[in-house]
Amino acid sequence: MNNTSLKKAYFASGCFWGTEYWLKKEKGTTQTKAGYCGGNTQNPTYEDICKRDTGHAETVEVEYDSNLTSYEELLKIFFETHDPSQINRQGPDIGTQYRSAIFYQTTEEKEIAEKIIKLLEEKDIKVATELAPFHKFWPAEDYHQNYYFRRGQVPTCHIYKKKF
Repeated sequence: MNNTSLKKAYFASGCFWGTEYWLKKEKGTTQTKAGYCGGNTQNPTYEDICKRDTGHAETVEVEYDSNLTSYEELLKIFFETHDPSQINRQGPDIGTQYRSAIFYQTTEEKEIAEKIIKLLEEKDIKVATELAPFHKFWPAEDYHQNYYFRRGQVPTCHIYKKKF
């Protein structure tokens, strides 16, 4: 693996524990981090974002080897492991911090996301996922990192459902 093939992507789909679990399992993922993105507060904490006034979403940073997987494949896993039709929630988790969002870094990422969203809508799947430019990612506290892997559990907050 060379460093030029390493890329990062940023996805929010409710509780970051389940999102991280599924994206970390993808072949080509080299590292994941739970954190916060899309808000206006510098260096937010979990307690800060739970107040629902920072604008951040629980987000997963995915580092991946683009020789082994693609941004498009990561997007498909993202959409297959949450309900993109829900607004400001995912299952029992309610609030803007649990919204579905893709934080794109390039025009190409935005176009790929739009293509995948269109494919879902053609299958009569309503997509309320926010598509927003990436600005800054703030890592979450250590106890949020690799949550399900450290516990040897499978997420109950994100269930895999084939859509593509």
